[in-house]
Amino acid sequence: MELTDADVEAASGGDSRALTKVYESLAPRVRRYLWARGAEDAEGLTNEVFVTVLQRLPRIHGGEQGLVRFVFSVAHARYVDEVRCRVRRPLQLPYETEHDDRVAPAAEVTALEAAGLEGALRMLARLSEDQRAVVAMRVLGDLSLENTAQAMGRSVGAVKQLQRRGLLALRELVEEGENPRA
Repeated sequence: MELTDADVEAASGGDSRALTKVYESLAPRVRRYLWARGAEDAEGLTNEVFVTVLQRLPRIHGGEQGLVRFVFSVAHARYVDEVRCRVRRPLQLPYETEHDDRVAPAAEVTALEAAGLEGALRMLARLSEDQRAVVAMRVLGDLSLENTAQAMGRSVGAVKQLQRRGLLALRELVEEGENPRA
C-alpha cells in the first residue's frame, strides 16, 4: 500500500480513511524494525509509536517522507526507552503456556521463521548496536538513507558507513560458514 503526500495531508486533517491508510502502510514496517531490534513487545511498542504519531500528526511537515522519518524517530526512541527500562529492572518472567489462549502463532511469525529469520536475527545480533539498527531500519523498515539518518540522529554518511560495515560483517559470517538456520 503506497502512502502519498495527499494521504498524509488528509490524515493530518482527521480523515479516518487516510489515518487508516497511514497506519496500515507504516505499522508493519515499524513492527518488523522493533522485532528485529529485539523489543520484548514489538506490537505494543508499535501501538505506542502510533499513539504519539496520531497526537502530533497535524504538526508534521514534509509529506510522506517527513511522516516516515518522524514515525521511525519515534520508534527508535521507544525502543531505546524499552531497553533502558529493561536494564533498570531485569526481571524476566517465564512463559506459561496455560495462560496463553492462542491456538497458533501469528502467520507472519510462522512465515518469517520458515524463511530462516531466527537465524538471520542471530547473525544480526553479532553486529554492533548501531550497525544492527541501521540494517534493521534500511532492510526491514524499508527506509531511505536520509530517513534512517534522521531517525537515528546521524548523518547520511555515518548511516552509509554503518550499513556498509554491517553488511560486510554479515557477508563474512555467511562466507565463514555461519548457518543462519542452525
